[in-house]
Order: sequence, then structure tokens, then C-alpha cells
Amino acid sequence: MRPEIRRVLIIAYYFPPLGLSGVQRTAKFAKYLYRYGWKPTVLTVEPGGYYAFDESLLQEVQEAGVEIVRASSLDANRLFKRTGVVSLPRESVRKLLSFLGDTFFIPDTKIGWRKRALAAAVHLCARQQFHAVIATAPPQTDFIVGADLKKKTGIPLLLDYRDAWLEYPFKYYPTPIHTWLHKRLERKVLRAADRVVVTHRRVKESLVKRHRTLHYNDVTIVSQGFDAEDFTVEPEHRPPGSPMRVVHAGTFYGHRSPDVLIRAVHRLVTADPGLRKRIEVRLIGAKRRQDGKLVTKLGVSDVVLFDGYLEHRACIRTLKSADVLWYVNDNDTQSPGKLYEYFAAGAPIMASVVEGYTKQQILESQAAFCVPLLDVAAHETTLLHLLKLHDAGTLPRVSSEFAERFERLKLTGELARQLESMMDFDRGEIIRVQENAR
Repeated sequence: MRPEIRRVLIIAYYFPPLGLSGVQRTAKFAKYLYRYGWKPTVLTVEPGGYYAFDESLLQEVQEAGVEIVRASSLDANRLFKRTGVVSLPRESVRKLLSFLGDTFFIPDTKIGWRKRALAAAVHLCARQQFHAVIATAPPQTDFIVGADLKKKTGIPLLLDYRDAWLEYPFKYYPTPIHTWLHKRLERKVLRAADRVVVTHRRVKESLVKRHRTLHYNDVTIVSQGFDAEDFTVEPEHRPPGSPMRVVHAGTFYGHRSPDVLIRAVHRLVTADPGLRKRIEVRLIGAKRRQDGKLVTKLGVSDVVLFDGYLEHRACIRTLKSADVLWYVNDNDTQSPGKLYEYFAAGAPIMASVVEGYTKQQILESQAAFCVPLLDVAAHETTLLHLLKLHDAGTLPRVSSEFAERFERLKLTGELARQLESMMDFDRGEIIRVQENAR
């Protein structure tokens, strides 16, 4: 007898073919939920202008049989509908745009998607039965659509906090009224939710502290992770005697900047010009003009190389070829998915981080070298130490046992348990469906 398959509607503004790290968690959940007895339909936005696109991720979820429904939106992305890839703005411009957006749009600039997304969701629910709804944020507009849909249909709702709401480090609250309105909205969607999932311990702690109706066990941590299937790609071939390769993957903004590493490399090669042929820094991701200017100004364009945005598998291939992986984070409320792909790649991690839970987790890998976020001299010293270990062949590695804790298939199982627990009855275990049972 074929096991029962349930349907889940996933509300996600950010989804392939849009690229960058914000889409990967949702895409991988959608890819693997069928294996746990849940058939997903994703409601997302019609793609307009964006900083990166990844058709390979879209193909991946389509091949997994995921239904994708798109609703148009009245937001800034429509202004770039015909331009495709949009260049990253200067940091000063980004801050100004964020400030203006947070001043005039609540909860975010994607609120123009709310009515059209809700109409599309109601239409889907009328067409077929859904047993659960997942809304993932940011943008927090997704949560509001989920709460609206719960009110109209009564379908159980799970909220997936990829990042914090009120404590999001790049969010502006121009007045106390803005803060109050956001807190009120968050309370509203939490009251509508049947389950709450977060990626980070600090987010869980802040939610429980701020909303007294929430108990500690009401919020479940399902961390970011990596997809083992992505890591079947072969690393780039590198001949013996190649320079030590330091790789970073991700987008820079705010205090999350390559400046400190670029300046540290400059100090190294100025003190010892021979190091220019012994170290190589590769920066994967959309390139900011200001970063390129700094590299040129300091004369290290032969050492610090910009790879631009790479499709996901190509990015993993470069990560696997790294001798050292560089991680930078200026707060302790976010846990970018790239960190967990670093764990899977296995190379030692030089982490430019603040004190907190994320730093503790990185140190648990036993292959980490943590450096104060903005300390150029400390970065220089650490790079030199890593170079000595590289030359001696004694660089540490992240163990596979540690990395396997964050495998996407296992994490999807945790999500499926939360979905299962929202049903009218609990069968006590997850239905596991073999791929050939489709």
C-alpha cells in the first residue's frame, strides 16, 4: 500500500531563478520534502531585476517535481523587469535605499506582493487540498500572507525565520512608532502560527523573551545546512606547489566587507614581496565597485581575485578546491547558509566574527581560526600562520562527523516532523517515501 502523501504550500518571495543565499534553504526543503511524505507547491514572485540569478537551482527543484506558482508584485523589482541582473549599489546608496524603504513600507518593500500572493494562494487552496502552509522570511511580507491565508482557510501554518525580524541587523526603525508597528505585526503572525522554526539560537531566545505567549518549546531550531548532492562535484584541479588559496563566497554589505582581508594581504605582500606568489584570495559573489577600487589602489590585484557570482555547483567546486575558507559576520543573530557549506567542504575556516553563539559553533568544528572582525593586524598574523601550516602540510580539516549534523536531507526531516505535529493526529514518526514511489 502506498503511503499517504500530504500537500504543503510554501510561501516564499525569494526563490529560484533568483540567486544568492536567501533562496537556497527554501529550495532545498522543497527538493527533499517529498521523501518525507510531503508534496510541496511553492508560491513565489514573478522574477524581475535582481542581483543574481541561478537557473541551475531552478532546474534542480523542477526535476524534483516541485510545482511552482508565480504571482506578480507591485514593488521595486518590477522597475527592473527587463534588465535581469542589477548591479550591487554602493554601500552608501544601499543604506539610503534601505532607510527610505523601511521608513515608508511596513513591514518591508515587498508589501506590494501581499494582495496578489494571497489571491493566488486562495485560488490554489480552492483548486486542491493543502494540509499545511509554510511561510518563510525575510521578507516579512511572506509571514503576513501566511497569516492572512490561515485566517481565510484555517490551514495549519508554520513560520520559518531564516533571519530575525526586529533584530535583523540591516533593518531601520526611524521612529518608536515603526518599532511598535513591527512588534505588533510580529505578534499577529505568531498568534496565527501553529509552529515556529528558526535557524539560530539567538533568534529563538529573542522571540521567547519578547512575546510572553511563546514558551521555549514552542520555537524549534532547524539550522541552515548543505546539500550532500552538491558536494559530489569534483574540486578544481590544482598542481602541486600552487599558492595557498583563500576563498570567500557570499555578498558583502554593511560591516560584512572584504576590506579587512584585502588590507591584511596588502600588509603581508608589502613586508615580503615573495608572498605574492604564495597566496591567492578568491572572492565569489557579486562584485562591488568599492571593493575593486580598493584592490587596485593597494596594488594587490594579482593576489585578490574576483570570481563574480557563480551558479551553485560551480561555487561548491571552488569551495572544495580551497586551502582556507574565509567567513565574515558582523552580528550574532544571523547564520548564513554558506558557513555550513564551508563545514562540508572541509577546509579550515578563518572566521572574522564577533563574540557569540556563531563563533562557538565555528570553534566546535576544531578547524577554525577566529579573528576579531576589524583587526587588520590580527588577520595578517593569522594568514601568515595559516601559510606556514599550508607549506608544512598540517592544515586542519573539518571532520565529516561534525559536518553531517547540517546535511539538508536530515534537516528537512526535522522540518517534516514539525509539519507532522501540526496535524490532527500524530503517527509518531515521519513517513519516508522512496524516490521510486512517485
